Amino acid sequence: MEVEASFRVASRINCKAVLYCNPICNYRTLNLRFPYHHRLPHLSNASVYTLKSCYCKAVAKESSTEVVEKGRKMYSHDIKLSSLTALCPLDGRYWAKVKELALFMSEYGLIRFRVLVEVKWLLKLSQIPEIPEVPSFSKDTETYLQGLIDGFSLDDAMEVKKIEKVTNHDVKAVEYFLKQKCQSHPEIGKVVEFFHFACTSEDINNLAHALMLKEALSMVMIPAMDEVISAISDMAMENAHIPMLSRTHGQPASPTTLGKEMAIFAFRLSWERQDISKVKILGKFAGAVGNYNAHLVAYHDINWPQVAEEFVTSLGIDFNPYVPQIEPHDYMAKLFHSIIQFNNILVDFDRDIWGYISLGYFKQITKAGEIGSSTMPHKVNPIDFENSEGNLGVANGGLSHLSMKLPISRWQRDLTDSTVLRNMGVGLAHSLLAYRNTLMGIGKLQVNEASLSEDLNHTWEVLAEPIQTVMRRYGVPEPYEKLKEVTRGRVVTQESMREFIKNLDIPGDAKMMLLNLTPQTYVGAAAELAKNIKTAINLVNGLTA
Repeated sequence: MEVEASFRVASRINCKAVLYCNPICNYRTLNLRFPYHHRLPHLSNASVYTLKSCYCKAVAKESSTEVVEKGRKMYSHDIKLSSLTALCPLDGRYWAKVKELALFMSEYGLIRFRVLVEVKWLLKLSQIPEIPEVPSFSKDTETYLQGLIDGFSLDDAMEVKKIEKVTNHDVKAVEYFLKQKCQSHPEIGKVVEFFHFACTSEDINNLAHALMLKEALSMVMIPAMDEVISAISDMAMENAHIPMLSRTHGQPASPTTLGKEMAIFAFRLSWERQDISKVKILGKFAGAVGNYNAHLVAYHDINWPQVAEEFVTSLGIDFNPYVPQIEPHDYMAKLFHSIIQFNNILVDFDRDIWGYISLGYFKQITKAGEIGSSTMPHKVNPIDFENSEGNLGVANGGLSHLSMKLPISRWQRDLTDSTVLRNMGVGLAHSLLAYRNTLMGIGKLQVNEASLSEDLNHTWEVLAEPIQTVMRRYGVPEPYEKLKEVTRGRVVTQESMREFIKNLDIPGDAKMMLLNLTPQTYVGAAAELAKNIKTAINLVNGLTA
């Protein structure tokens, strides 16, 4: 450690070790009092404090061993896991917002689904006539086995972990756990060695991971995505008629409506959500290298590929017939890339809303007792959208690595996917946290129509587009150039624009239409597009109503 190394240097040069302690800081607040040229080159600047920067001072001429031991006692603690000591904020600060995923994506969830696969495989074997060693189970026995799945508890998972301390193999621990549960059963006890029959660990793991993802998506992630899409769709419809100045390249552009801009995001997100729901979750069950080697040696007359396909699909998972030891994870890469794209669109939404708040287009409803800044009492910051954006970035970083790493495995299998797969829940949970933050932020928004209207009142130049377009229709020469001359880089007012229109050589009804046009009314079909957003989303989802 940096601290210990510092103490050793101090001792070696035979000088006093001076410890300056700030009880609220970490070990980097330690300082040594010895010449600069004796300091270790790898020490950070934060490790070196002057006397003036310290809260207290303890000077002692001690041996190197004594000093090192003192440092260990001060900065080493027998810390128990809690919401305050969790290394990952998902398990601490943000737990309440993401805990729904724990049932599926945690270590407990993984063990529970491993138990499910092992039990279901034994039941499948009992249904194959060509395996007389595993006769059909009675209804009571089938109920008992199903109870091992349905009643699997945290205590059961802890028992599996105890076994794993001995086996040092997590899948084998599940097998031994089930054998212990069933060895005294009058029927199952006779066939306990058929738990894990002809299986490699990855037969169990790949199906467990597939079930984890399948359930997490259907029970948590996709419903949360739907909530976000629905909330933005509601914003679109509620604000369909509220005109808003567009900005392209950050500059004033043809007006739109606030609702239509929200509808764009709802529609984009619905496309990605649909792609996510269409990804086929795949599984394999073909033994050590995908060839059913052990299966065929034990029972050569059984069509094992067919049995494997029946078993995998019975779990609600699509079957992958061509595999090495592992399921190659291509579907995971596709799934995670789709989630990344959904998240990217939501980042775009978060940033746009952040900008609209900055422009004053939205006010934020305040909550009694909340503080926006520790020093500026007036602040009401868009923290929900900022938190969402930050978590989407963390999520996409993890999911991107999963997408790039998982499809690559040396020869028939290496172990690099194992530790990576344990982080699937991290990317999903940060995504879920972001969705929750976006929803919270939306709930605080209040449209400021006065600000929206004021912006439009100061940008009459945006009517240059419709005027020059009408001029083209009626054959006025150089319409674009004429409008460019009077608008580009100039201050344009309602009066100057009306004066220009009055001097146009176009039919009277066309002139009257242009004279009645304002930035607030020049919004095209924006309102109708916004009002129809839910119909458009239903079409994306294959619904007719």
